[in-house]
Amino acid sequence: MSDLDLHSEAWRVPPGRYLADRPPEFDLPSAPTSRYLTMRDGCRIAVDVWLPQARGGAVPPAAVPAVVVLTPYYRRFALRPGGKAEVAPNAAKFRDALVPRGYALVVVDVRGTGASSGTRDSFRSPREREDSREVADWIVAQPWSDGRIGATGISYPGAAADFLASTGHPAVKAIAPLFAVWDTWTDHYYPGGILLNRLAQTYDDLMVAMDHDRRDLLRNVSYYADPDYAGPAPVGEEDPDGALLREAVRGHLGNFRQPDFMGDLRFREEPLPYDPGFSSASISPYAYCEGLRPDVAVLAVSGWLDGAGYANSAIARFLTLRDNPVHLLLGPWDHGARCNVSPWRRRTEPEFALMGELLRFFDHYLMERDTGLQREARVHAFALHGEAWHAAPSWPPVETVERLHLDADGTLAKEPGTAGADACQTDFAWGSGQGTRYERIAAIDSRDYHTDWREREARLPSWTSAPLPEAMEFTGHGIADLWIESSEPDAALFLYVSEVEADGTVRYVTEGLLRALHRKEAPPPPAYRAAWPFRSFRREDAAPLVPGRAERIRVPLLPVSWVFAAGSRIRLSLAGTDADHVGQVPHGRPPRIAVLRGGVERASALDLPLRPWRAGVAGRAS
Repeated sequence: MSDLDLHSEAWRVPPGRYLADRPPEFDLPSAPTSRYLTMRDGCRIAVDVWLPQARGGAVPPAAVPAVVVLTPYYRRFALRPGGKAEVAPNAAKFRDALVPRGYALVVVDVRGTGASSGTRDSFRSPREREDSREVADWIVAQPWSDGRIGATGISYPGAAADFLASTGHPAVKAIAPLFAVWDTWTDHYYPGGILLNRLAQTYDDLMVAMDHDRRDLLRNVSYYADPDYAGPAPVGEEDPDGALLREAVRGHLGNFRQPDFMGDLRFREEPLPYDPGFSSASISPYAYCEGLRPDVAVLAVSGWLDGAGYANSAIARFLTLRDNPVHLLLGPWDHGARCNVSPWRRRTEPEFALMGELLRFFDHYLMERDTGLQREARVHAFALHGEAWHAAPSWPPVETVERLHLDADGTLAKEPGTAGADACQTDFAWGSGQGTRYERIAAIDSRDYHTDWREREARLPSWTSAPLPEAMEFTGHGIADLWIESSEPDAALFLYVSEVEADGTVRYVTEGLLRALHRKEAPPPPAYRAAWPFRSFRREDAAPLVPGRAERIRVPLLPVSWVFAAGSRIRLSLAGTDADHVGQVPHGRPPRIAVLRGGVERASALDLPLRPWRAGVAGRAS
């Protein structure tokens, strides 16, 4: 099976068809032009510009729209003598799709990285946001610019596109944050209020290798292991002997260190003790969204195994920016769509024409071409196990919720049974493994996902439904609505939903995680609209558990679109940790957790947005 869009009825014009009908008109230059831009504080920012070149009789317009990629992962590599590797691995797909079709591509080393000078004072520093405004000023002053700017990028550069648009710069007309966070705290490093400590360390390892030009370390990262790579590319004629590059790299030795920095952000939006104006909001796009003009178009893209909350970010972006023209695309992908994560895939690499979707978006909003995009549904999602795209006018697409009650003997039932409890002792050695949603965001080249899930899930307490009489589509955010007693004043709750097929095969579907300290719910704020139970994760809303006292805790599951086959059963499993990705909660004191079930007042349940699956009718929204 495939994520290919060409034969899908979810689009009037599938992205792959649009791409095929919009062939390249111009050539790429053999190399970009590069230069330094001097920022307000004297910091030198390295910039590459790729401009379309004449092909035969086709001459590009004198002035073209520009698309910007702001990256900490090198705008371009230098190559060893005779090297033939791709010089711009983080920008090549955008370059090859956009420049031959009449766009300028501007790729920028953010301050403190690559060939740019300065130091990084934080992850997604507000200083970078101000730099992006100055870069935009420079672009529109160039003779090749038609005054219109777009921005895109995967992960960090995607959030940088949000930051650029939030400056309110009048030239910015469209952004495509791909696989990018809206809230760095909840959707990236502290999902459910639980620090992903392994992620913080592996990201630090990557950035030390890049920022310090430690090529011996960088070769351990699969994305950059090519022996042709010889560090960041110097800036052309302005740095003929590489002296400015060497000076910049020396300055990068003072960059912040990720584990220490993230450890200082223990509560969401709590200021740093040494800077009352800086908190997790300072490094999150949502905090600046009021600066986004309502005419700026947004293409939000994520995947079902995209980290611990990137899909939530894409959905929150869609729900929050309701005055903007926003499009939402959710596919069967990991972080960056490097893999099709479906167990039923026919090949590892995605076949969906993501660059066709991106090109159509920029054509519509930057070039003002008649693309027909306004006639397409605003939401497109891929149903795993159904192996089909479907369209919807809004999110969530499935409004009917089915409630399955935790019952005796490890069952999920339609109605609550007799009151009782199931107790389990947390095993701090249990982990979800290495082929999960977490590895790819740590720059680990995962290709196969949850291949040993049956064995891992078998070690957890679980509750399983009766076989389904017909195929059912689960699209959206499920909620584990639990009554919990804990032996300790804190606990980490990891809830997993699986499909148990008729032959006994157990498939991972999705998960949710929450630190009990942060169980208090709150209405979502205007800058982060959510279709699931929201928490502030602020210090004033945190509260220890009282050991032995029952508490109602609703744990939202990460979003997914999944089809349970007829004859399959739905299973909910519970863990008190994931030793492969997080630390212990609480340290050295594994809690004994009792899940209350049945009765009237304290009946734990699983709420899932379900509807019958009808293959072939999940097509275009009218």
